[in-house]
Amino acid sequence: MAHLNVHVFGNLSVRRGSTVLHAHQLGGPKPRQIFEILLVNLGLPVSKDRLIELLWGANAPVEALPTLESYVSVLRRHLQPGAGKFGPLQTTTGGYVLDRDLVDVDLDQFDVLLQRAQKTLPGLAYPLLLRALDLAAAPLLGDELIPAWASEARDLHAARLTSARILASETAAALHRIDDALDFANLALTDEPLNERAWTALILSLEMSGRHAEGLQAYDRCRRAMQNELGCAPGAILRAAQLRLLHATADGDGDLADVLSALLTLHDQLRASRARGTVSRLATTTHPRPELVADSLREATDVVTSFLRRAVAHV
Repeated sequence: MAHLNVHVFGNLSVRRGSTVLHAHQLGGPKPRQIFEILLVNLGLPVSKDRLIELLWGANAPVEALPTLESYVSVLRRHLQPGAGKFGPLQTTTGGYVLDRDLVDVDLDQFDVLLQRAQKTLPGLAYPLLLRALDLAAAPLLGDELIPAWASEARDLHAARLTSARILASETAAALHRIDDALDFANLALTDEPLNERAWTALILSLEMSGRHAEGLQAYDRCRRAMQNELGCAPGAILRAAQLRLLHATADGDGDLADVLSALLTLHDQLRASRARGTVSRLATTTHPRPELVADSLREATDVVTSFLRRAVAHV
């Protein structure tokens, strides 16, 4: 019995033994679209009524059912010549289905590889993810730019593709492949600019690589995007990362380190002041000598003020 290998990423192609069929060799646009609908639902029966709805919408012809059946017959002659109803394209009660055992589809292979990667260790998951992402390098259903069902299929796949890129970023970071981790995180953010998990993968990778200032810049972009578009702030994991990045930058050299160190000093003092205002004043409570605190605050303020003056002078 004929076995089909099908590519739906990019332009449609079908390999049956040594024969390769392309989109224009499947009997026309409607037979091809029937085939593609069944491909994105591999192994799942699709009813004739559903196929008519997807193919014609509200403009179905009066003889839609016999027309559909004739298209399926044409499609079978191209996909499984001589096999009739007993090849990969099979009839079910009230509909049609592609036999998963007789059809290999790159979209299905992508999903299987992603599922396997989600359930295994980073060292085993990473090559699976690379294979999946390589399969999905081209757009899904490149021959079908207009039909709504194709757009819906692309949207569903896009969400899985973003998940794969984020998992690839996280997995690469776990394997200390930081450049790869950053590349995959940035690709995921190109897909979904408000995906907090993708921002987390990016910022944690920058932190791991010691690029603390870039990590802070990324956090600020994330914070602004979430505030402007969603009206919320980054979650606890990202806020903790920001604090670590601030302290790491403050421990370095240069003007930025001095300013951040000063700001952290001012922040800590303000927080301590608020805490003292809400805690009962016990006789055993000890606080730093006021003159030392005042000197520390004046020094921190001088650092910040000097930096701001220099910044304004260069504008």
